[in-house]
Amino acid sequence: MTTGLSYDGSVAGTNSYKTQIATMAVVAETDPAYLIILPQMITYAENRLYRDLDFLFTSIASTSYTISANSRTITVPTSTFVVPEQINVITPSGTTNPDSGTRNPLLPVAREYLDAVCGSSSSTGLPQYFANFGGNANSNWTFLVGPYSDASYTVEIVGTFRPDSMSVTNQTTFISLYLPDLFIMASMIYISAYQRNFGRANDDPQMAVTYESQYQALLKGAMTEEYRKKMEGAAWTSKSASPVATPTRG
Repeated sequence: MTTGLSYDGSVAGTNSYKTQIATMAVVAETDPAYLIILPQMITYAENRLYRDLDFLFTSIASTSYTISANSRTITVPTSTFVVPEQINVITPSGTTNPDSGTRNPLLPVAREYLDAVCGSSSSTGLPQYFANFGGNANSNWTFLVGPYSDASYTVEIVGTFRPDSMSVTNQTTFISLYLPDLFIMASMIYISAYQRNFGRANDDPQMAVTYESQYQALLKGAMTEEYRKKMEGAAWTSKSASPVATPTRG
């Protein structure tokens, strides 16, 4: 059974993340400088794991958005998704619950294709294609579809999101509970810079290198598990790869 981490150990059955990092880094847990960098250290460690592992649990589907008649634009706040992956147009028009209608998946294409093939508003129909068209922290994702929509439709957008970080008000996360070993290793890479042990001219130039190599070793196992969850393991199943079973059955 994995012993998870919570921010300060106040959750039953968990250890204190803040205490463990302070102990391993040999700093006082109440050190003001340590407390200042703590939130950014958590962000660094979590973001590395989210980007490296592409967790299945971060996939969501939202039906909060629509496309209007005679339009080719769907607008979504950038805070909703990190990576938009799929768009379904729900028919018939007026249906808001995908399970009460039909999902019509849109094929992702380049914007140049949309402009060349479906670039005129004089030709409308049920959208068949979509292209991502920008997005930043201060605006929205913009998706272009083609052809121009012949009616107003609810759209179901599937993509990945970023969960809230661990903090004093959010004591545990999926990462802290189920991947505490990786979380600790990634955090120690970051705190090596705080201790001035990030390069060859420092007191312990191998500190960051050692934690990085351990992080990479643990990452391989976690990545295999995540692939298995998505049926992307051996032979597109949930099975682990086995060198003994590599020859095909004949």
